[in-house]
Amino acid sequence: MNENSPIEEIKNRLDIIEVIGSYIKVQKAGQNFRALCPFHSEKRPSFFISPTRQMWHCFGGCGEGGDIFKFVMKIEGVEFGDALRILAQRAGVELKRQDPQLRTERNRLYEICELTCRFFEKQLEASFVGQEAKQYLLGRGINLESLGKWRIGYAPDVWQGLSDFLTSRGYQKSEIEKAGLGLTSEKGSFYDRFRGRIIFPVFDLNSQVVGFGGRVFKEKDKAEVAKYVNTPQTLLYNKSQTLYGLDKAKVEIRKKDFCVLVEGYMDAIMAHQAGSENIVATSGTALTIQQLKILKRYSNNLLTAFDMDIAGDSATKRSIELAQGQGFNIKVVLMTKGQDPADMILQNPESWHQKVSQAKSILQFYFETTFSKFDPSTPEGKRDISKILLPVIKRISNKIEASYWVQELAKKLGVKEEVVEEELNKVVKENHLPEENLEKPKDIISRKQLLEERVACLVLNSPETTLEFITEEYFPYFETKIKTILVDLKERRDLNPDDFINYLFLKGEVEGEGIDCRTEVKLVLKEIEKMGTKTKLDEMSLEIKKAEMEGELERVNNLTREFNKLTSKLLD
Repeated sequence: MNENSPIEEIKNRLDIIEVIGSYIKVQKAGQNFRALCPFHSEKRPSFFISPTRQMWHCFGGCGEGGDIFKFVMKIEGVEFGDALRILAQRAGVELKRQDPQLRTERNRLYEICELTCRFFEKQLEASFVGQEAKQYLLGRGINLESLGKWRIGYAPDVWQGLSDFLTSRGYQKSEIEKAGLGLTSEKGSFYDRFRGRIIFPVFDLNSQVVGFGGRVFKEKDKAEVAKYVNTPQTLLYNKSQTLYGLDKAKVEIRKKDFCVLVEGYMDAIMAHQAGSENIVATSGTALTIQQLKILKRYSNNLLTAFDMDIAGDSATKRSIELAQGQGFNIKVVLMTKGQDPADMILQNPESWHQKVSQAKSILQFYFETTFSKFDPSTPEGKRDISKILLPVIKRISNKIEASYWVQELAKKLGVKEEVVEEELNKVVKENHLPEENLEKPKDIISRKQLLEERVACLVLNSPETTLEFITEEYFPYFETKIKTILVDLKERRDLNPDDFINYLFLKGEVEGEGIDCRTEVKLVLKEIEKMGTKTKLDEMSLEIKKAEMEGELERVNNLTREFNKLTSKLLD
């Protein structure tokens, strides 16, 4: 590959640990780094990153691996051209705009969203009504710094203000519609989706604009139209995968090891402004599996700061159940009735920080709110309380923790623990994980392949102590790819560090740590030889049967003698 290509320049400028570390929590492990794999569910980290080789590989359930481009493609769900653009922006590498291969449909939509954001920002500053919107925001407590940081804007109350601006810049109406910014009426006329609203841009994890939320601010409009209008599902914006403010909160979430969930744009902005930068907003929608999986990259601890009707069949309740199913530790920030975080912070930022520090565990919250709604002294009350709380206890994976809450429930209801346990056993544990999100089994690798790879990776990492054991008698037992590597090592030829060799190097570093490589290589070689001998014996058995059927007695005798020799070797 051309060393002056943008791909090589990006690789030279970016460190793979920093890139992957901006998406998931990584920890030092010897000369490498490790993490929980973001591409499949696991409890023990099997995802390793090599800073020296600038590569990553999962040695667990999915077996994925590659360079920074492959990682960004997989975690962002994009094609190579988009990963190239994302990493080029991060590395400060300018890509030639005239190259049509780099200007994918997604790239065009990113350009439209960025231009749109600038257009709305300019309208907030330059237009008369924009100034009114700005004063409204300042009156709600948002300061000038936050207006710039969150790139808040205003959409003029005209039918084609934005679309005329974008078409003048060379973008088609079809592209504007694909970006979720324009609509076509039944009569065929084209008009802007966002009009006469304060605009909150929505960013992806790389702080690129992917969508918008528009909020009315004039009293007359509040009664006539919907309070919020949001970008629909687009190629860039997937509401089930996006959390407002996560791009700005992810570092602080990892540092503090907990994330606070709020409901609206204003709540998130005001919380960040008050110094709570580990805050993200659900934007009024229920949490999804995809959002939770993204949050889990940064922390296992969630705090919720919004209205929660545990007894009712609310979207919030289902969100909490999903989070519990994903293994999150959940606490509840008890909000003052009638107030949201933005209101509380505006009146007294300290009271907000205090509420967060005093957050209650989800089980405490469940118990307190449920017992406050029903009378535990009556049979009906006991029944209604247990109906709500038993499924909650059933979802607790830790048996000791579950046992504690069984005791608490029995004590508060005034019944025996055995009775609670009996009723708990009747509860069917709900599975909230959609079938398409369940982990899929990876391709099965044969034991022989695993053993061959183990020899190769240990020899690659410790050639001075192990290479002497790789003699010619073993070569027939190896597949061509591994055999070529071992022969090149024996012949002292330089290896071409391709993806497979880099994978073997990393595997050797991961699996070879703390073991005696000489002893291990000898043991594995012996096992490979035995497997080869068994294969040869199976083949000879078939030959003997064939010779017997054809009446070739001399051949049968010769084969039998050879068969016995190999059997003796196997028993050595």
